[in-house]
Amino acid sequence: MKLKELERPAVQAWSPASQYPLYLATGTSAQQLDSSFSTNGTLEIFEVDFRDPSLDLKHKGVLSASSRFHKLIWGSFGSGLLESSGVIAGGGDNGMLILYNVTHILSSGKEPVIAQKQKHTGAVRALDFNPFQGNLLASGASDSEVFIWDLNNLNVPMTLGSKSQQPPEDVKALSWNRQAQHILSSAHPSGKAVVWDLRKNEPIIKVSDHSNRMHCSGLAWHPDIATQLVLCSEDDRLPVIQLWDLRFASSPLKVLESHSRGILSVSWSQADAELLLTSAKDSQILCLNLESSEVVYKLPTQSSWCFEVQWCPRDPSVFSAASFDGWISLYSVMGRSWEVQHMRLADKISSSFSKGQPLPPLQVPEQVAQASLIPPLKKPPKWIRRPTGVSFAFGGKLVTFGLPSTRLVPQPCPRLVFISQVTTESEFLMRSTELQEALESGNLLNYCQNKSQQALLQSEKMLWQFLKVTLEQDSRMKFLKLLGYSKDELQKKVATWLKSDVGLGEGPQPKGNDLNSDRQQAFCSQASKHTTEEASASSAFFDELVPQNMTPWEIPITKDVDGLLSQALLLGELGPAVELCLKEERFADAIILAQAGGADLLKQTQERYLAKKKTKISSLLACVVQKNWKDVVCTCSLKNWREALALLLTYSSTEKFPELCDMLGTRMEQEGGRALTSEARLCYVCSGSVERLVECWAKCHQALSPMALQDLMEKAMVLNRSLELLRGPHGVSPGPATTYRVTQYANLLAAQGSLATAMSFLPRDCAQPPVQQLRDRLFHAQGSAVLGQQSPPFPYPRIVVGAIPHSKETSYRLGSQPSHQVPTPSPRPRVFTPQSSPAMPLAPSHPSPYQGPRMQNISDYRASGSQAIQPLPLGPGVRPGPQDSWKEAPAPGGNLQRNKLPETFMAPAPITAPVMSLTPELQGILPLQPPVSGVSHAPPGAPGELSLQLQHLPPEKMERKELPPEHQSLKSSFEALLQRCSLSATDLKTKRKLEEAAQRLECLYEKLCEGTHCSSGVGGPSTWQPPHVPGLPSLAGFAFVALCLDLHLWHCV
Repeated sequence: MKLKELERPAVQAWSPASQYPLYLATGTSAQQLDSSFSTNGTLEIFEVDFRDPSLDLKHKGVLSASSRFHKLIWGSFGSGLLESSGVIAGGGDNGMLILYNVTHILSSGKEPVIAQKQKHTGAVRALDFNPFQGNLLASGASDSEVFIWDLNNLNVPMTLGSKSQQPPEDVKALSWNRQAQHILSSAHPSGKAVVWDLRKNEPIIKVSDHSNRMHCSGLAWHPDIATQLVLCSEDDRLPVIQLWDLRFASSPLKVLESHSRGILSVSWSQADAELLLTSAKDSQILCLNLESSEVVYKLPTQSSWCFEVQWCPRDPSVFSAASFDGWISLYSVMGRSWEVQHMRLADKISSSFSKGQPLPPLQVPEQVAQASLIPPLKKPPKWIRRPTGVSFAFGGKLVTFGLPSTRLVPQPCPRLVFISQVTTESEFLMRSTELQEALESGNLLNYCQNKSQQALLQSEKMLWQFLKVTLEQDSRMKFLKLLGYSKDELQKKVATWLKSDVGLGEGPQPKGNDLNSDRQQAFCSQASKHTTEEASASSAFFDELVPQNMTPWEIPITKDVDGLLSQALLLGELGPAVELCLKEERFADAIILAQAGGADLLKQTQERYLAKKKTKISSLLACVVQKNWKDVVCTCSLKNWREALALLLTYSSTEKFPELCDMLGTRMEQEGGRALTSEARLCYVCSGSVERLVECWAKCHQALSPMALQDLMEKAMVLNRSLELLRGPHGVSPGPATTYRVTQYANLLAAQGSLATAMSFLPRDCAQPPVQQLRDRLFHAQGSAVLGQQSPPFPYPRIVVGAIPHSKETSYRLGSQPSHQVPTPSPRPRVFTPQSSPAMPLAPSHPSPYQGPRMQNISDYRASGSQAIQPLPLGPGVRPGPQDSWKEAPAPGGNLQRNKLPETFMAPAPITAPVMSLTPELQGILPLQPPVSGVSHAPPGAPGELSLQLQHLPPEKMERKELPPEHQSLKSSFEALLQRCSLSATDLKTKRKLEEAAQRLECLYEKLCEGTHCSSGVGGPSTWQPPHVPGLPSLAGFAFVALCLDLHLWHCV
């Protein structure tokens, strides 16, 4: 897609990647003349703002030049200084090399020309700044002249080689190596490329085509591989691009013949080493994939030749193209239709002709609209491509993919997708398994007993004891005993109390006590005598009608209270008699008389007595006598909740008992604190209310954790099982709160890979959609483990998408289902089953651009446990995974057969700990081995046999020694400098070098830990020697590295 355009017959140069905002410099081209035949040159700078929808560039600076330009290049020299935008170097005719200060051009202040040098004998057509040392500039012209300029000292340039060593010819292109700062290559029209070593100041190798028809017009080094470069030919007889590797320089590795005529320009993407941009005399601009040798992006045929293309250093998807028709255009390889730009242009033109009246809409011919469509790249470029990916799937599965190794191997390998089982809650799964086994075996009494013994809190111990009682007979009496109330203990205490009273009366007592004793004996003798009389015959009763030896008693007839009571009794007026007794507070007499007067009189007397006589236990007596248990629950002090629960357990009926217990628990939750809220669970256990128990737990546990949920499920499942034993399996239905928590619990079990256990806990006859959907997912995720079982009902509504009315005859012809309907689930799920060794990948019918030379290197990873996760090789159109794989829909390439597990298959151990990388010691012990057919691949963090080797290694080799204290300050300084540099780095090249520097520093720390450091440079040999620091001979090299980092002298590191 075209982004910007500029009408200038000029050469171009992008601003460096670190420059913001983005600029484009243009210099009048020496290869073109306009109608005026003027030879004057102009250097201009434009700001590139992609936020502006227009195609115009913003003009920022202009400078007249004495000559026109063959080559223009923008370097980053001085950009580290404040308010510096780098240097522009221009090559002109007659060996003229001009250097410009960009900041002065933009500000129109000071003199922008830094220097003008005329050392060359011909036109300067090749220029390139060193990517590591921004002060080094290479220039090439006629007679094989190649100079190296130091911008700090431009007086005497460095000359490469000697003219007598080779026949002189023009230098068409120069390019510094992207990995080695001392390597420079030059391309010549004879088809020869010369590689120079600046340390030796001589060519180290020359590559050339043996056909002698190669006419080099461009040269570029591989961004990542130091020994590879490309050459392009502008000869129409051989319009090819050759990829060379200096390690095998007898012939090119690859030859691309995508153009029909000579190639004029080539540019290698620094962000994606697979993309190569070319322009040729066939008026085409192509983007090639070097690995697949195919055209991945193609612009429409231009009206004129494009003599120069360049990738944008800052935005990797943008490139510029300068053509001989005097236009410079900016494009994006992320292709899009030109319709938007065409409509903008059409609206702009229409606005000039409208005159207040709208014009009819523009009707573009269909073939024109199709021709204007630019397809995007066939493969995602590296800067937006995910080098690795990870995603969690249902059932605790972890799906990962990534590049197997950073090494490039000549043979391609299949892309691997790994499916691993992740387990993070081992204790949770263990307790869940124990609960499941106890529920299946029915041995819940021992389970509750063990839980009670393991409980640390007294409230938890009491709760488990209550739950155990719910599973036993005579639960009410046992509940009372747990609350501290036992009939046997009460009888013993009463007997002890009575004996203690008798013992106190053995000494001298008043006469009244003797009378009381006599009365008790008389009462006992009368009771015994009364029993004897009932057993005797009626004749004996009449014989003993006149008692012997009994004291006569008198009926009082006085006018006092006793006389009135006598008269009332003689007349049978028991009501007035009770009234008199109550008034005189003779409550015992009143109760005895009320019993003789009937139930109504007794009830009234009891109420009068309880209302008038206030003692500590009067309220308790009232509740026991009146049996008003609801008042007990609602009015008693919450300090006596145990006593209230004991009353309910002793007196309340079976029908009212659950409701009263729930009322007491609810009051404890609402009026009590956190402690009473926790104790309210005992009330719900007594009532058998699982729903209330779950709601009470939710109030106490605001933050959900796996172990807290496990505690709840243990209690809820035990209580639910006790209710099933009491009412039957169909007499218990879970409430909404219980169903919600059980669904959460099942989801958590499924996330840990325990699918069968999760499914067993779900309610069987629950119609709630979340439960049905989870049951459906669990059923189909288990695969062959549920074969033979009935599939659950489909939980989702079937919706006809894009339905068109059909007749019954046409909708289901030949028994087929319309394509727009949701397919019916198959009773036999088809899932991926891991194998003991990876199967061969499906062979595609045509070469796929996604298959590249990658290799899985299992020794690059280390895991804390031994897990062997099996990979799934992918081919085109194959999607693994348990999700959606149960549908028996025909695949485009045919039906796939399910892989069968071998008889000796061992399930892989789950991932239970983070994965760390191998230490340098282990990397030396375990050599890298290339993948061999038949050997199972292991995903990152889950090596197969490698993990067994790691387990036998001594642990001390796995540990890293600590850095000595005297070097801690050095490490802190390096890390601070590296972090500051990382924050300021913007281009990929600098970031890559920073990563290399970080790796070298890690090697340095290891050497310091081992005590094997030296005073040379970091990370290998170098050409410079660090200065000697008196007193610190062993840290001289380190001090110099720190100085280079601080001054941003990356070439010295």
